[in-house]
Formats: sequence, structure tokens, C-alpha cells
Amino acid sequence: MKKIGFIGAFEKTDLIIYIAKILTEIGKRVLMIDTTILQKARYIIPCIAPTKFYVTEYEKIDVAVGFEDLESLKLYLEDLESNYDIILIDIDSYEAFDKFQLMNAEKLYFVTAFDSFSLKKGIEIIGTMREKVKMKKVLFEREIIEDNNQYLNLLSLTYPIEWDKKITYFPYEQGDFTAIIENQRVTKIKLRNLSEQYRDSLFVLAQEIAPDKKTSEFKRALKNL
Repeated sequence: MKKIGFIGAFEKTDLIIYIAKILTEIGKRVLMIDTTILQKARYIIPCIAPTKFYVTEYEKIDVAVGFEDLESLKLYLEDLESNYDIILIDIDSYEAFDKFQLMNAEKLYFVTAFDSFSLKKGIEIIGTMREKVKMKKVLFEREIIEDNNQYLNLLSLTYPIEWDKKITYFPYEQGDFTAIIENQRVTKIKLRNLSEQYRDSLFVLAQEIAPDKKTSEFKRALKNL
């Protein structure tokens, strides 16, 4: 079972859901865990009888909400490791990073835009880490501006972070937000209305998370979605 962490203060619930959907489409058993303070998954993913903490199924993706640490989730599910191939964890605090044992994650992604809150709050999260970790940047911006990337490097210079040389960019476009909001409204995961760049970036991340699958399988999954 692979643990994949998505870290940062930027809103990333929909991003993780879309990656999870691609992974289930290629045959992976996926659990998404929302550990964030606002627990947005509680409000955009339908659940018949939500309680303080629960696991619900949404378009072949299992979604866990309200659990305080990995051990309590293991007790709830009884056999977490054999039930899933991949778990995707949404993190917006160092406490959750620690409690969900992300130090031994297969991959870690730092997700941010360049508004002051997302960037500085995200940096605050990784600034409290006690051990050196390797992360890949997932950056949301209207245009690819190297100065922004260099500013992020500067802010994180004294922190125990080793940045992956590769960066995945997502467009910060009104059309994508409109498609995302429509998906939330109808409670369906439809990727065909997203921009080509957004879909391409989803493709890149999904392939990194499941490198054992062929490129043709990902292309077929995206076509179906």
C-alpha cells in the first residue's frame, strides 16, 4: 500500500479526487483521507449518514473524513493495508503530517498558488518539520513565472526540504473553476470539461503515483472520464 501526501494550505480536495478517479479507472483501489481543518470533503462528497468520522464511497473512491490519526483509521477499517493499493492524504498542518505518518510516504507533493495566504501558510507547515523530506512542487498559477518559483525557493531556503527538480503546473483559469464547481453541484467527476493543461497535469501526477501501469491505460482512463 502506497501513502501519498498532498501538503499545503491551498484548496486541493478536488485535485486529489480527480487523481483518485483516474487511479480507480486503471484498476487501483484508492482511499482518500481528508485530514484538513475545514474538512471540505465532508461538504462536497455525498454521504448518506455523516457522523464525526466516517468512510464513504464516491464513484469507486473511498473517502475518509474526521479521523485524527492513522491508527484510529486502522481500527475503524480493521484491515487498511490489504484493502487499498494507494491512499491519498490531504494535509494542511504539521500535526496531521506527523499523526498520519507521512515521513515514510511514497511521495510528497507541496501544493500551492502564489496568493500570500496559500504560499506563506503552506511554508509555515513545512517549516515545522523536524527531519529532511523530499517534495515535488505542484503550482497553480495563470502563467509559468520562474520568479514565483524562485521566491518559493527563497522562502523555504532554511527549511529541511529537498525539492524535486521537476515541477507540475496547473492553470489558474476561470474555465477550470467553473467545471470544478459544476462537478460539485451534480456530484459527478467529469474531467472532459477541464482545460487540456489541467488534464495533462492530472495525467502526470497519476502516472507518477502508479508507474506500474502503462501510459495507454492512463490515456484510456482520461478518455473515458
